Parts: sequence; C-alpha cells; structure tokens
Amino acid sequence: MIKRLPFLLLHQWRFINLSHESTPQLTNTTTMLRSLLSLLLLLFIFPSQSSPQHHHRLISAVDLAGVSKPPILLPVTPSSPSQSHRPLRLRLRHLLHGSGSNSNSSSARMPLYDDLLSRGYYTTRLFIGTPAQEFALIVDTGSTVTYVPCDSCRSCGMHQDPRFKPEKSSTYKAVKCNINCRCDEKRDNCIYDRRYAEQSSSSGVLGDDVVSFGSASGLKPQHVVFGCENSESGDLFTQRADGIIGLGRGPLSIMDQLVNKGAIDNSFSLCYGGMDLGGGAMILGTHELPGDMVFVRSDSSRSQYYNIDLKEIYVAGKLLNLKPSVFDGNHGTVLDSGTTYAYLPKLAYFAFKSAILESVRPLIRTPGPDPSYQDICLGGAGRDVSQLSRTFPQVEMVFGNGQKLSLSPENYLFKHTKVPGAYCLGIFQNDNDQTTLLGGIIVRNTLVTYDRKNERVGFWKTNCSDLWKNLHAKLSPSPSPSVYHGKNTSSGLTPAPSPFSGIAAKDILSGDFRVGVITFEMTLLTDDSSLKPNMTELGAFIANGLDIDFSQVHMLNFTSEGNHYHIRWGIYPVDSASYITSTQAKSIILQLTGQHLKLPGNFGSYEIVEWNVERQSTRKPQFLAVFIGSFAILAIILSSIGIWFLRRSQKQALHPYEPVDSVVAEQELQPLRTQLS
Repeated sequence: MIKRLPFLLLHQWRFINLSHESTPQLTNTTTMLRSLLSLLLLLFIFPSQSSPQHHHRLISAVDLAGVSKPPILLPVTPSSPSQSHRPLRLRLRHLLHGSGSNSNSSSARMPLYDDLLSRGYYTTRLFIGTPAQEFALIVDTGSTVTYVPCDSCRSCGMHQDPRFKPEKSSTYKAVKCNINCRCDEKRDNCIYDRRYAEQSSSSGVLGDDVVSFGSASGLKPQHVVFGCENSESGDLFTQRADGIIGLGRGPLSIMDQLVNKGAIDNSFSLCYGGMDLGGGAMILGTHELPGDMVFVRSDSSRSQYYNIDLKEIYVAGKLLNLKPSVFDGNHGTVLDSGTTYAYLPKLAYFAFKSAILESVRPLIRTPGPDPSYQDICLGGAGRDVSQLSRTFPQVEMVFGNGQKLSLSPENYLFKHTKVPGAYCLGIFQNDNDQTTLLGGIIVRNTLVTYDRKNERVGFWKTNCSDLWKNLHAKLSPSPSPSVYHGKNTSSGLTPAPSPFSGIAAKDILSGDFRVGVITFEMTLLTDDSSLKPNMTELGAFIANGLDIDFSQVHMLNFTSEGNHYHIRWGIYPVDSASYITSTQAKSIILQLTGQHLKLPGNFGSYEIVEWNVERQSTRKPQFLAVFIGSFAILAIILSSIGIWFLRRSQKQALHPYEPVDSVVAEQELQPLRTQLS
C-alpha cells in the first residue's frame, strides 16, 4: 500500500462506520465510556476461561467493529497542485486492547523484505494453515487486522503468492456469526470491512487457523483470527504484496491476540534496512535491549496510535524556530510503519525545508522523478550513499524527556530514480492538519521497539542488515536478511543461517552502475532420486520469485549425484536492454538472499550457496560497427581474389604458350584467342 493521503481539515473528513450503521460522532469521553461498557457487558456474558493473571483477555475471535460503536474517521483526498503529496493512510480506530502479559522468553524473529523506494513498504512472511501456506504481508503498525486473499475472492488482484485455500487446511475454521460481530447476509459467518483514505478497501470473512512464524523463530505456531479477503480495491488490488499484518492496537491485531494468549510479552520491534539494501528484521515479543537505546513515552490514553512526545528539531546543529506545541496538534506525533514518508504540519514543514536547503546551497535543484509531484530534489551529491553525510546535514529530534534521536540523510532523503547522484526530500507537508506523521523513512537503519507494556517507544541506530550480530542476542539468532539459505515453501519453514553470513550485499552493490550478469549457485535436494527435476520449470519458478522475465534466466551448468543437484544460474538483461540497472540488480540480490524463491514440493529443498554480480564492461560492444567492418573486410578479400583471377586470365590470354624448354604441368587445353587475318 504505497499511496497514503495526508490529513485534511476536520470539516473535510467523511465518516465511515465499518458496521454500516448510522452513528453520530462522539467525544473521546463518550467513546471510552461506550467501549468500557461494551467490554464489561461482553465479559459478563462470556467470562474468560483463561488463567487469572491475564486481566484482559481476547473477548471473542471476532471483529469488535461489528459492535455498535463510533464511526471511523477517514480523510477525503483533494490534492493541492502546489504541494508534493505522497499519499498516506492514517486511521482513527477504536481503542480497545488487552494489557495483560506475563514474562515470556519466546519471541518470533522474522526477516523483512522489500524497500521504500521500489515498493513503498516492507513485508514479512507468515505461514497460515496445515500444511502451511506462505504469504508476503506488509508490516503495518497502523492496521489492526491481518488479512490475505481468499481462494474464493472474485475481486482480488494478482499478488506475490497463491491465494489462501481454506479447504486445503485441516486446522481452518470460519468464525461463526454471533452477537459480537457483523455477520454476512446469510448470518453464517463473521465478516470484516476495512476502507482506507487512499480509496482502497478490503473485506471478507473472519477465519481462525494456525499461524507459524518460521523455523528461525522461537515462537511456536499459534491459532490466530485473520481476514480471508473476498474483495479488495485500490492499492490493495494492485500491490505485489499479498496483504497486511496488523500490528496496531485492537482486539484483532496479531499483537493483541498473541499477548492475550500469553504467547509473547507485550512488545515488538521493527528494524528497516538502509537506502541501498532495504530488508531488515522484525521481532514479535521481547529481546535484549541495548543500553544506549533512546526511549520516549507513548501515551495510549491519548491516542490509539503509537505516538511519541516530539518537542524540537535541529538541522545542522541549529534549532528550528518553532514552538514545541507545533508537534502536539491533533493526534500529536505518530509512528506508522505502513506509511512510506514523513509528514509535518505546515509551519514545521516549511521551517525544515528551508533549513535543509540553506545547508546544501552548492547543490543543484533538479526536477523530480515524477512530474505529478513537485518534489524537492538536489543533484550533484554523488552516488555513494555512505558519503551523503558530507553533503547533507545531520538532523536531531528532541523528545519531551530530553532524549535525542539523530537522523542521517537516508532518514529524510530518497534516491532520485532518473538522475544518478540526485536525492529528493522525503519529508512533506501534512495538508492543513496538525498531526506529525513519521513513516518508515525516518527509521531506516534504526531498531524501533514498541514497548506496549511500559507505554514507551525505543530507538537505537544500527545496521539493520546485521541486527542479530549487533544485538548480541542471547537466543539463537535468525538469519541476516542479507544472506540466504532457503527451503521450499511447501514445508512452511524459513531458512536456517547461511554459511555465507559474512558476505554483505552492500559491499558489492554500492552506488549506481550497470550490471552485465548476475550468477548464483543453487543446491537442490529432491525427495525422490528417481524423479529428475524439470530445469525449464525450475527456471520459470525462479523468474517468478525474482519478479523478472523468464527469458532473463539461463541455466549455465549443473551436476548431480543421486538426488542432490548443484545448479549454476545466470540472470541476464531483457532482450530490449543491454544491461541490468543497479536498482533492479539490488532487488534481485535482495530476493535471492531473502527467501523469495518458492518451489513446489516436488523440487524438495534448496540452498543458495553463492552469488556474484558482474558489472557491464565499460567498452560497450558496437555490434553494428563490427558487422559493417567484417562485411567490408570480406568484400575486400573477395574483390582481391576476383582481381587476381581476372589478371591471371588476361595474362594467359596474352601468353597462351610457355617456352619450348620449359616444364609445364599437364592441363586442359586453353582456347585460341588470336584473331585470324
């Protein structure tokens, strides 16, 4: 869900009640009273069967949005032509979440994939059902429902993975209609309906099934209620990711469900990869916290969002001339992992933009990559991302408790996709709304811990590609997102650590350049030695997993011993191009090292043991010139031979006979050419 919409004035908002009931707008006090009364009533009707230490259990495996409650506010979408509006989504949701947790050492450690520039979001992998069906889901702290396309969906787009097939799972159960949920027309099953500000929507039935988090996770599979989509529209329809994993506050949030089951502690962490590589890591549950992590209060009583107490911003060591209250308007300062960029209130935005431009006067203003937006882009900064701090200023955010978070250029810039060495400002104005919204760009290469139990959010600057190493975690680490060791998806397992964990993709893929070929070696272990894998079919699955054309994938060689195969593959430019762009090459490497290859069960298990990137030669082949040159040389040779034969014939015509005493080879008689008188 790349496109998100900035807030507008309150009088421009429209009201959407997910229960489709006409309910008047209520004040915050009334909202909380109604929520509390609903909770007490449900607890009285359905007493919890759980252990007494969990004070707030999940009331029912249903969408409580179906209960009579205040409507959800969503903004409309007019766009000002004078501003660059990167759409965003910020929802007002009903605040009702469990606060109970006991001390648990279990946690789900999961890699993240994709990046902000090419996709606009980060995804993780979830495995649903028995046997497991794999899905790529957008990590979204602003959503409260996890959903995937259902096999029966008649209005769903083409996504990364096959749709969920409930009939193929022996553990799937539909959540039956009851008084706590909104029911379908036949009053058989509970349903959900989510509509977002960017005009996208998702609706379907609620189901209960076993969800697993990968073999590298210390968390055992858990029963979770999720949405099985029957309809989707807008960005949800067109995006490559399968769906969304909802990490927000709410009874259907996967976090609330796991916490209320006592499976994990009431905390989770996200670590988004940097500008060049993307990827990253996610932890559901607690982990070892660095001693120098910066914490700031997150007041759940003020807002259902993950808000923080931002007070000041410094650019190049200079304090922006703003009152602290500018960051405290409306919903305050909100973190939303599902939003791509950052949005500041009008006064803060213009102050920030002016300070940045003042600090980079030598750079050249450059038109943005998309003429639809008036992006602020600057050229001449160089292609090496690691050197951006020499050109662009450091930014500091100061919180209410005096703690500071330092932002490097990659935390407020994005790469220009058409001009090498140019970068664009990833901070935009939040139209006429006083909410400060901080999206994923702000926390690149930053471990963000959402400590919901203690109502605080922690920040720790680190290289998210090496998070497990940097944390010195006591539990067995998951594989680094920049390495690869894959298993087939039919097993529902994620890879174990790779022997190539010391190789960093960023050491090879730095800067912008042209790639001639990407090669990688795969070992394949089939279950049946009598069945040989179809290499053409395997190449098609590789192309699909890497999101490239099948014609780009070539098998270079392979050897086999029994049911063990060693295969070397090459990925070449498409027929219409002479090279692979660095952006596409990085995407391919990320997917190779990030478990994106999905093979049917008949291929067994596989492992990527080595990969290499060969840059395009600086001496570009001029095929037309070579052809013309070769043709000219051939013509000269043929002409020379023709001239030689012609002269020889003329010489023989003038001297048809050799001298008497000469020795001549026996040959065919030549015709007389003398003219009789």
